[in-house]
Amino acid sequence: VSYQGGSVMKIAVASDHGGFALKEMVKKHLEQRNLEVLDLGTHSEESVDYPVYGRRCAEAVASGEADLGIVCCGTGIGISIAANKVKEMAHLTKQHNNANMIALGGRTTAPELALAIVDEWLDTDFEGGRHQRRVDMLDEM
Repeated sequence: VSYQGGSVMKIAVASDHGGFALKEMVKKHLEQRNLEVLDLGTHSEESVDYPVYGRRCAEAVASGEADLGIVCCGTGIGISIAANKVKEMAHLTKQHNNANMIALGGRTTAPELALAIVDEWLDTDFEGGRHQRRVDMLDEM
């Protein structure tokens, strides 16, 4: 999969212990799609603090170290809040919001559904138009 001038898209992934198994599954799936994966941890099911990993992934995307980011925790909620401290529905999140990160719940999302969400998010283009104004408003917040 090519991106930005023919380079391979790099996707950062990160999770806490509750999202570890799902992160590993998503990581393998991304690699099967021939995408470059930057695994920012955690690397086991040992208890860790999700804010550390949400921030780590969001900073990788914000700095340009990665093009996109996927974060996982038990519900997907806590780690998404952490990631959203750093500036910056699968189809609409990209089409209408131009989202550069998504969050998934390792305890709340079936593996097959999680992989389908990842594919839909990756394969959907930002629609722009009327949505750009709203994205600009979010960027100003």
